Amino acid sequence: MALGSSKQQGSGAHENTSRRDQDDQARNVKRRLTWSGFVVDRVGTVRDALFAVSSARYDLAVLDRRLPDGDGLQVIPKLRQAQPESRVLILSALDDIDQRIGGLDAGGDDYLVKPFDLDELMARVRATLRRGGVSATPPVAIGALAFDPATRSVSIHGRAATFHRRELALLEALVRRGGRVVERDALLSEIWGFDDEVQPNALTNLVSRLRARLTEYDAGVDIVMVRGVGYFASETSAAER
Repeated sequence: MALGSSKQQGSGAHENTSRRDQDDQARNVKRRLTWSGFVVDRVGTVRDALFAVSSARYDLAVLDRRLPDGDGLQVIPKLRQAQPESRVLILSALDDIDQRIGGLDAGGDDYLVKPFDLDELMARVRATLRRGGVSATPPVAIGALAFDPATRSVSIHGRAATFHRRELALLEALVRRGGRVVERDALLSEIWGFDDEVQPNALTNLVSRLRARLTEYDAGVDIVMVRGVGYFASETSAAER
């Protein structure tokens, strides 16, 4: 998910205050999305957003209109070309009806006017992702584990199972591929954001923790490493349990 912080029109101390307010707002939005289980990249310019959508996959982009180097709507054509399944939520203080219509006509799936409530933002994020087809995807089953893409929830032996945020992100990245190998670089980009400092052994340690959790739940699922390539999820045999 890519999020841009905006720049308000103005000058002097007022402009600096507006920028700080906008940066604080962007950090708050990222914090709330991260707390809700999303992996978030926050960028502050059109240029950085264009780089982000060309180098990583996003389910949803939250775009501001007023950025230091242009209108956030400039990102939409590139995003649609590179990732046609991605959704776009426009978040802007530009609240004129023509501006809102323009944002939707430019390819936005929803348009939320500032100031806004974070609970409403999250409700719109969930609704936008559902319209993108996530809710139509059936639960993925492997071993005794079932993952529901619509709610990002996991059940094992028919009971709800809880995982830490990055454990869940890794599990989701693997089970969504249906047993196909997921390269290390793809996992790193899906689990950690641009702003995160990733230690060389971070993925290896995360895989170990997820394996331990799956064993604890007797999920019948193993995370298999393909040396030099990546990982895939596999159902364990009865003899291995």
